[in-house]
Amino acid sequence: MSRRAFLLFAPLLLLATCGAGRIAIDVNAAAQTHPVAAASPEQLVDTIATIISRDIGLPLPANVRAFVYDDRDSFRKGLIDDAYVSESAADTLATFAIGLARPGRVLLNVKGARGRHEWPRLIAHELTHVAQFALAGGDGQAEQWLAEGMAEHVAFQVLERLGLDTLERRRDVARVRARNQAAFNQARLDLETLGSPSGFTLRHQREGSVETYQLAFLMVDYLIEREGFARVVEYFRIRRDEARPAAFADAFGQSIDEFERDVLAHLQRVLH
Repeated sequence: MSRRAFLLFAPLLLLATCGAGRIAIDVNAAAQTHPVAAASPEQLVDTIATIISRDIGLPLPANVRAFVYDDRDSFRKGLIDDAYVSESAADTLATFAIGLARPGRVLLNVKGARGRHEWPRLIAHELTHVAQFALAGGDGQAEQWLAEGMAEHVAFQVLERLGLDTLERRRDVARVRARNQAAFNQARLDLETLGSPSGFTLRHQREGSVETYQLAFLMVDYLIEREGFARVVEYFRIRRDEARPAAFADAFGQSIDEFERDVLAHLQRVLH
């Protein structure tokens, strides 16, 4: 089977192995990597985890588990049973989310991952959040725009290493899509709101999910270009011991307000 055919068929193959709608995979971030076209679902998860930890340099904690669901209903049930989300919150999340990370676990709706790149991108994105939680000492500790933008950046690096896409093409796509982000069009970012999980969710629902995530990716891409990826990883370690504003200033040498002015000027140059 060709790589393209496998990637289009992989979600159906995985769905066939799910049985009652859910499978659980114990993630091995020190596994042998496998070519995408020959990888089983478990091997694909392990391959992506190994690339993140070994090749990209973002350490994953031990004992990570991936839960894979074959449709929105089983994903909703998993949010309650495996992520301990309330029924009302699960109802809301299942209407728009296809993945969720919690400390030590990721929940993935395979049927929602449409397109040849989306399934491996989703796995990498949510595993990145698990790594962030372990470094920072919990869920929601870091600036949310930084956490989401970094998760996208790592996911795009994984796609590049798998031979499925390139980081530069993803930058080009993000530049086109972020131009239409509502707040950016008004020459404002409001990183204070984007910095909280609830604020980020409200903003991307109101201002466009794709556009807001692409904007977050471009902000983190600028930060990585300026400071290096290792320094962004170090920010999450610093956040474990320091308050959010202090951790950002210690990691990057400027306040969030100062960074907001710098990155807005940068984006206005590259997006117009």
